[in-house]
Amino acid sequence: MSDIGNSSPYIDFQHVSKAFGEKHVLFDVSFNVMREETVCILGRSGVGKSVALQHIMGFLKPDSGRVIVAHEDITDYTEAQMEHIRKKVTMVFQNGALFDSLTVGENVAFPLRERKDLDEEHILHIVDGMLEMVGVKDMRDLLPSDLSTGMKRSVAIARALAAQPECVLYDEPTTMVDPLMAHLLGDLIKRLKSQLHLTSVVVTHDMRLVKKLADRIVFLHEGKVLFFGTYPEMEKCEELVVREFLELDKLEIAG
Repeated sequence: MSDIGNSSPYIDFQHVSKAFGEKHVLFDVSFNVMREETVCILGRSGVGKSVALQHIMGFLKPDSGRVIVAHEDITDYTEAQMEHIRKKVTMVFQNGALFDSLTVGENVAFPLRERKDLDEEHILHIVDGMLEMVGVKDMRDLLPSDLSTGMKRSVAIARALAAQPECVLYDEPTTMVDPLMAHLLGDLIKRLKSQLHLTSVVVTHDMRLVKKLADRIVFLHEGKVLFFGTYPEMEKCEELVVREFLELDKLEIAG
């Protein structure tokens, strides 16, 4: 690994703007993610959090600004050029995006079989290891329809990690799961980061998850970055919207 790779951001948004017709979803957004860091993108629904993830994956292109991923400027990359980036950076979608007709084990094996360079015995060994790591090994032969939302997320995480990425993007990992499962998913993401030395970006509106995971936080509001820094720094932030968000969270926890 080069010194440049260690010292420069692994992901870097440089003045990124994106509009869909008249609707400006991201406006002059700048933030970065260092190698092995977890950055949480925080904010209410519809402020551009998931759109930011789609720029990192190259699914969307900015109208202006530059997007650096895995130390490469991907702003103008073609789909073919994005292929090797997506081997390093993978995404856990909010709905899990599992194949309904495949078992849990087959879902996790899918990206490994796509590679065409592993024998079946090796694939099954990796699958078992991944399912054990995320705590669902005894569900290997079940179909996604047999699982709760939280369990589907765990399987989706196992599938993402099976490809041995450097970076994982999580889109609202604790949405629509019960508080206990949200707690367990947060613990899992934190443990996997330290065990596998992952770089992570977590889109969420869940303050408890942010406190557990974030090295730094990007707070988005109406497509703009109102705050970028650590949680203790965020508690001192004077921005009214950020203060309201923190106060509301305290009320919810107290309630």
